[in-house]
Amino acid sequence: MIEKPEHQTGHSDALLLHVVDGESVIDGNLGPWGLFIRFLRAPFVSAYRHRDLIRVILKRELDERFKGSQAGWVWALLAPLLALLTYTFAFGGSAVLPNKTAAKSAYDYSLFVFGGLIAFNFFAEMTYRAPSLLQEYAHFIKQTLFPAEMLAVISTLRASAYAGIGLALMLVAQLAFTGSLSWTVIFLPLWAISFMAFLVGLTWFLSALGAFTRDVSYLMMTIAPLLLFATPVFFSQEVLPPPMDVLIYANVLTGFVEIVRDLVFFGRLPGLAVTAWTFFISLAMFWFGYWFFNQNRANIADVL
Repeated sequence: MIEKPEHQTGHSDALLLHVVDGESVIDGNLGPWGLFIRFLRAPFVSAYRHRDLIRVILKRELDERFKGSQAGWVWALLAPLLALLTYTFAFGGSAVLPNKTAAKSAYDYSLFVFGGLIAFNFFAEMTYRAPSLLQEYAHFIKQTLFPAEMLAVISTLRASAYAGIGLALMLVAQLAFTGSLSWTVIFLPLWAISFMAFLVGLTWFLSALGAFTRDVSYLMMTIAPLLLFATPVFFSQEVLPPPMDVLIYANVLTGFVEIVRDLVFFGRLPGLAVTAWTFFISLAMFWFGYWFFNQNRANIADVL
């Protein structure tokens, strides 16, 4: 069945909205560049169109995180706080940081490690959940015209709430332990947006794969813990011998870890090459993940 709107503009390249087997299809003589621009705009247009749905589901997920708990959101603060205290106890007093520079205080090593773990734990939470994300909402996807691509956005926003608490705690600890914050922290929102874009794209990719096989979940549960030791969380990229000091950037988390440390802990702007590479990977993963999800969208509901 094909339905065409009664009102049409007089332009030859005006878009027509068709409904084919319950799915909307947009055609029109856009040309290659028009199609490319429409592809780039599509996830943002969809997010804006479904902003109310995103807000409702996100609120429900945040409320259910500590449902039945008397302490509630206190746990979201207590977990990173205990981690920071543990690292301070374990690594406090170290005179030399992992990058071989002298520590300025007894707390520097713990803040160094904590900064890396904020980025890694944000990534780990997403990779653990992403492969089974579509199964969680299988009923809605199969029974309604549910915008499944928005689940990656909602899931990332949910995880960012807890990562944001950890980052805020790091800023407070940095201020309390050193007595000051560097002006470079004003660039943290750019780091956060870039990291979230990367994780949204990764979630699109992993959730689409996970819809077809549960092996993706087991694979990520196996790989993610190992990545902790392949990511410069407890060590620094600067001390690695060539060519490992360059090859480690094949681990995309390396750049995100270094940038957040530079902005908060070291109080300096990250290197141009590292920043450019990290932002490129972020954008590439975002658009690739969206493209991959759309390529498999038609089959996802059938396999859930």
